[in-house]
Amino acid sequence: MIEQPAVAALNHLLKGQGWARECLRPFAGRSVVFRLAPLPDLRLLIIDSGLVEAAAADAGADLTVTVQPGAVPHLLARDEAAMAQVDLAGPVDLAGAVQLLFRELVWDAEEDLSQLVGDVLAHRIVGAAGVVLAWQKDAALRLAQNVSEYLTYEQPLLAPGTDVTTFRRSLETLNEDCTRLERRLEQIEARTKRPRS
Repeated sequence: MIEQPAVAALNHLLKGQGWARECLRPFAGRSVVFRLAPLPDLRLLIIDSGLVEAAAADAGADLTVTVQPGAVPHLLARDEAAMAQVDLAGPVDLAGAVQLLFRELVWDAEEDLSQLVGDVLAHRIVGAAGVVLAWQKDAALRLAQNVSEYLTYEQPLLAPGTDVTTFRRSLETLNEDCTRLERRLEQIEARTKRPRS
């Protein structure tokens, strides 16, 4: 069900970037399973051309790639830190090739769009889309900062970072003082329980 669209999309990307196919060619005949709950597993078989095809449901996996659900938007946004939420279980060389594809394989939307509407219009559309996305990112960042400032200073539901740090240090100092006091009380108690000769 999910295999055919995924295979078509991935092969489209691979066909556009020869280096990626060359990266996968040595692993022809090996299978990779992608797990992303709650979606069904995506089983792919690497073929001789460096492209992929859907693998049989009962086929074993040479490499299992488990992606945490929260990591998907960050992976799509090319956030390198999101790779920490991707678990690869299998041969190191195949895992390295898959990680390289995660990092470097990109969709050339302008090239695909140019085949439909022409080069000039495709360039303008992609440029405008980039401006809109940058504006949205900037607006989201400003909104988050404004909400944080409002909740910190205007409607104090949050404490400023410096106050939190000072409070945390005070608690650590108090905890250390309590630990020292406990030890001192235990020593005094041990002395009072000793029989006098």
